[in-house]
Amino acid sequence: MIYLDNAATTRPKPPGVAEAVAAAMNDYGNSGRGTHPEALEAARSIYGVRQALAALRLFLADRVAFTPNSTMALNIAISGLLGAGDHVISTDLEHNSVLRPLYRLRAQGGAVDFVPADRQGRIDYEDFERLLRPNTKAVVCTHGSNLTGDLMDIQRVGNFCQKHRLLFILDASQTAGVFPIDMERQHISVVCFTGHKSLMGPQGTGGLCVGAGVEIRPFAVGGTGVQSYSETQPEAYPTRLEAGTLNSHGIAGLGASLAFLKRTGWDAVRTHESVLARRFYETVRTIPGVKVYGNFAVQFRAPIVSLNIADLDSSEVADELAERFEIATRPGAHCAPRLHRALGTEDQGAVRFSWSYFNTEAETDAAAEAVRILAAEAV
Repeated sequence: MIYLDNAATTRPKPPGVAEAVAAAMNDYGNSGRGTHPEALEAARSIYGVRQALAALRLFLADRVAFTPNSTMALNIAISGLLGAGDHVISTDLEHNSVLRPLYRLRAQGGAVDFVPADRQGRIDYEDFERLLRPNTKAVVCTHGSNLTGDLMDIQRVGNFCQKHRLLFILDASQTAGVFPIDMERQHISVVCFTGHKSLMGPQGTGGLCVGAGVEIRPFAVGGTGVQSYSETQPEAYPTRLEAGTLNSHGIAGLGASLAFLKRTGWDAVRTHESVLARRFYETVRTIPGVKVYGNFAVQFRAPIVSLNIADLDSSEVADELAERFEIATRPGAHCAPRLHRALGTEDQGAVRFSWSYFNTEAETDAAAEAVRILAAEAV
């Protein structure tokens, strides 16, 4: 199988990830729940991964809180910083992990406006100023679209937030690590990330980093291993946002993937993935009957190419790719309903191809040839 569904989860994982998970399952106790060697080993491992994330220059080490995924991180950030009476600006590029918490906020008395996308999936950054209200409190947006691969200009968004003293909550699900993020320079309040995509770790890992001076109300409260006689959740980060037992096994695997990416080089990973995605795009964009979505006039993009073939349903195309050509892709709505409406693909969906460091030119060319064959049959 040629696996080109890495925007959903990277596969395969780097060498050492599965081994790190297995070793943790065999050797670790529960972090923060004892001073015996097994508990301390788990605690040291988790702290080491916090340090590794901080070394990316994305995060402040003592304010990294682990979660099962970026969806949970976004729920924690949105519900813990915003409430009734607050106005939020977001965009049409968002995943449901942003949209649904915002819709819930709206149902609870908040207000939300979305910067619209055009038929190519582009936004006008001047719309942020147009949508600003006296009660605007935050901007919540993606760094990279999981549908088109287009990147947001987060420096420009951050400058807007700094100018108007707004919180900036960033969904970095598709970009964390591989694309540079600097919370201080880009004026980002909270970065939400997942471990199983660009960071190449296990599913069930993710988290958020809370910028200096940003105070989030706990989303869940419970056992922490410290201040057990207190009736309220401890105030200190990251314990404030980490009620219950952490996934120390998965976090150990995330640590192994971070070590691999550091050895390989983040720039090398990004370049390899981008070259393959561009190679595929340059071939399929000239095939009659194929329509590609997104802005490929820019150099920096997530390694994603989404397309349709004639008027074929995207699920039908993906099934053909899987069954006839053994190529794994992702069809449908991609949990990005607003962007599909903007692109005019609400009914048809789109077929998404997405690359990882372990994909090859030969696989990329085979996928492009499969698209050519299917397009010729559809004409």
